[in-house]
Amino acid sequence: MSYQVLARKYRPRSFRELVGQEHVAKALVHALDQDRLHHAYLFTGTRGVGKTTIARILARCLNCETGISSEPCGVCGTCLEINEGRYVDLIEIDAASRTKVEDTRELLDNVQYAPTRGRYKVYLIDEVHMLSGHSFNALLKTLEEPPPHVKFLLATTDPQKLPVTVLSRCLQFALKPMSVERIVGHLQKVLDQEVITYEEVALQLLARSAQGSMRDALSLTDQAISFGDGGLRASDVATMLGSIDRQLVVRLLQHITQGAAAEVMAVVAQMAEQSLDFAQVLADIVSLLHQLALVQLLPERADDEPELTSLASALSGEALQLYYQIALQGRRDLPFAFDARSGVEMTLLRMLVFKPMPQKAERASTPSRPATRVPDVASISSSSRVVVDLPVPDQVRQVPVCTASVPSSLPPGPVVEAPSLPVANSDFLGGQAWWDALQAMEDLQGMARSLAMNAVPRQVSGKLWELYTQMPASMADMGLEPLQQSFRRWQGQQDLQLQLVYQAPVGMTPMELQAERQKQEQATLMESFHQDPTIAGVIERFGAEITAIESRH
Repeated sequence: MSYQVLARKYRPRSFRELVGQEHVAKALVHALDQDRLHHAYLFTGTRGVGKTTIARILARCLNCETGISSEPCGVCGTCLEINEGRYVDLIEIDAASRTKVEDTRELLDNVQYAPTRGRYKVYLIDEVHMLSGHSFNALLKTLEEPPPHVKFLLATTDPQKLPVTVLSRCLQFALKPMSVERIVGHLQKVLDQEVITYEEVALQLLARSAQGSMRDALSLTDQAISFGDGGLRASDVATMLGSIDRQLVVRLLQHITQGAAAEVMAVVAQMAEQSLDFAQVLADIVSLLHQLALVQLLPERADDEPELTSLASALSGEALQLYYQIALQGRRDLPFAFDARSGVEMTLLRMLVFKPMPQKAERASTPSRPATRVPDVASISSSSRVVVDLPVPDQVRQVPVCTASVPSSLPPGPVVEAPSLPVANSDFLGGQAWWDALQAMEDLQGMARSLAMNAVPRQVSGKLWELYTQMPASMADMGLEPLQQSFRRWQGQQDLQLQLVYQAPVGMTPMELQAERQKQEQATLMESFHQDPTIAGVIERFGAEITAIESRH
């Protein structure tokens, strides 16, 4: 007997044997058991996930000689003929080769005739999206109201190309791609039955290369068995697939972490000598960085690989995320590079050069502005509109500017020692004291920051504080809990409680304090500009008036 490929030999014959697609199998089994059968089914999904297989199982369930059942006998003449692809009442049509409307009309002319042997005449149309527009139009009426002895089973990898009129006439089932773990489990069962030795790493390589397709995984397994002379070894499978040695990618990241540019370029040269796919190199770097990020947060995901654990500990979380973004951008830019190798080298050089910014970077001092040339007053017409960019007087630059932004990008740090709080106005903590307290709560952000800026706290007892505010209740409630957590960390007492009181605060809120300071700043600026000789000359010459002052940074 001739050899039968694994994908055909181990094709499921019943819903119990089906691998994955439980959501589809469950719906069809219940429909068959309860005799709630639709006249048209549409199966969608990528290649090799079971569309045609499920359609054939359904045809077997409908025409089994023991009766309609979700578990066909598998031994009657009908079941055997469907398995062998020679059942007269199962008409399989490849829509890719029969796209013309004449082919569809020929098919429909035979729909009215009763089945020859079975209970139903089943039309299985594969790749149905390949039919022409006229073919779909010819099919619509029959698809909506077929004879009682006809069932339509449609399969496609591209349901977006189907007219909505066809979709509305079918029960649609979307088949999901197979996970790597599910493919590996099925391959293990198949190889155990075939009595073929294998390495689990080899199966994982095959499963990843299959990209969710069980048929592709079985076809690659057939090829790997031949390549490995009857066995599946990871080295042979990697060579067959053209996969990149994982150790090369690990070495690359190790050298990048150490800042060793020469060693990084040496590894790239080694990859070039092996004629490796550089696009796959970047894909493997992205995959490894993803795994390292998981190991940093979930150390048990290291899977007994000490090099992953050491590499994850050597990289900071910020550096790892930066490298991940650089690698992703490198993959997007690769088609625009002079060649693939130079694109990969530039991506790796970016990883060597760019480093994450410190969380508390000191701001550079603002450079002094160059002297501004003021136009000659006598040369300007009295009807002209003059806009002069004048330097800010030195005495104005010394005015402190208050800002409402509270740093929010820093993670919660150690507990800050709370200073002694001046209490006034019946234990209300307002004005400058509450403002200074907010500066110590570095983790405030969002609604918690907004609530704190528009409220004044009052100490009722040792551990109970009331927060007086006139914010809308819906907004204040959202910020209360995170503000309470920040308040506790700042005070160093985890049992402090904040309660909202919707009344006018006693004392100035931080927002009011900021507004008052900005008002004073504007007044100081206005006075300083009026005292400036150059500006005073312009005002006197044109009868001008300063209405507002805007700061340009």
